Amino acid sequence: SPQGGEGTAADIVYNGLTTPDPVLLQEQFRRFADEGFAACAIEASSVGIAERRLDGTRIRVAIFTNFTQDHLDYHGSMDAYWEAKAELFRWPGLAAAVLNIDDPKGASLAGSLADRALDVWTVSCTEPARLRAADIRYGEAGLRFRVEEGSEQYELDTALIGQYNVSNLLGVIAALRAVGVPLADAVAACATLTPVPGRMDCVVEPGQPLVAVDYAHTPDALDKALLALQPLARQRGGKLWCVFGCGGDRDAGKRPLMGAVAQTHADAVLVTSDNPRSESPQAIIQQILAGIGEGHTVNIEPDRARAIRVAVTQAAPHDVVLIAGKGHEDFQEIAGLKTPFSDKAHARDALAARAPA
Repeated sequence: SPQGGEGTAADIVYNGLTTPDPVLLQEQFRRFADEGFAACAIEASSVGIAERRLDGTRIRVAIFTNFTQDHLDYHGSMDAYWEAKAELFRWPGLAAAVLNIDDPKGASLAGSLADRALDVWTVSCTEPARLRAADIRYGEAGLRFRVEEGSEQYELDTALIGQYNVSNLLGVIAALRAVGVPLADAVAACATLTPVPGRMDCVVEPGQPLVAVDYAHTPDALDKALLALQPLARQRGGKLWCVFGCGGDRDAGKRPLMGAVAQTHADAVLVTSDNPRSESPQAIIQQILAGIGEGHTVNIEPDRARAIRVAVTQAAPHDVVLIAGKGHEDFQEIAGLKTPFSDKAHARDALAARAPA
C-alpha cells in the first residue's frame, strides 16, 4: 500500500514503508509461512529496491504496471528511477514477468526480456498481447470487460472504476496464470475484489454528489483519476470537481504539472494543502497555479478541511467530486506536526451537512 503494511487481507498492520526493511520483511515472511500461507504479494518500491530492502527475497513473478514521474527527490533523475525499477526484472531466480505493454517502458522492457529464460506475460487494453482486455465499458457497479487469452475468453464484472484498474486487473490475472491458476478461476477471483482504501474510494449518499477519495499525488495519477471519473460525471449529468494540493519537501517539479492536469480534465478546481510539511502552504499553492493557464478560474482554500466542505457543499446533486492526494492517510503534516485527518471522514461530514436534495 502507499502507506506500507503487511498481513492477511483482514488483518493489515501499517508500518510506514511501502516496502518494509529487510529484517521486518523476512520476519513477516516467516510468520506467514508458519501460518500456512503459500504465497505473498508485495509492492516492490523503487526506493525499497535501491536501498536493498528486498535482498534475500526469492521473487517468482514480477509485475510492471507503469512508469511516470515520481520519487525524483530520492533518485535524482528519471534514468536512475528507471534503473531501480528495472532491477526487479533482473532478479536472480525470477521465473515470470508480467508487463503492461500499453506503457512505452513496459513495451520496451518486453523487448529487452525476449531472450531471457523468463515466462513473459504481456498484457494490454489496446494492443495484441498474451492477455488482453476487450469491450471495456461501465456496468451497474463498475467496470465490465472481456478477458482474452488466445481463444479462451471470460466476461469480468467488477466494483472498480478507472481505465488503470483494467490494466491492474490484467496484471493480477496474468500473475495468477503465471503460477498455474486456470484463467476461469483467476477471472472469478478478480470479480470479488473491492477498491483499495483511499484508491477511488467512493462516498455515496442518495440524492447527493458522489465523492471519490483517491491517493493520486503525481501528474499521471491525477490524470488517470480524473479521466476515470469523467464518464461517471457524464452519466450522472453533472460536473467533475477536483480538490487537491501537493506535498511539501517533495518533488516540486510536479506541482505545476498537476495544476495543468486538473485544469484540463476537471470542470471545477479547488487548490488546497496536502501535507505541506516544512514548506509554506501558500508557496506550494502558487507553484501549482503556475501550471494553470490564463483565463481559467480556480478556487483557492489552504485549509483542506474547509476546501472539502466548500466543494461538497457547492456541488450539485449530480456532480462528482474528486478529493485527491492523501487517500487512505489518517493524518495531515503541517510544520512538523502530524494531526488526525481523514479525507473520507471530512467528505462524509460535508455530505451530512448538506440540506436534503
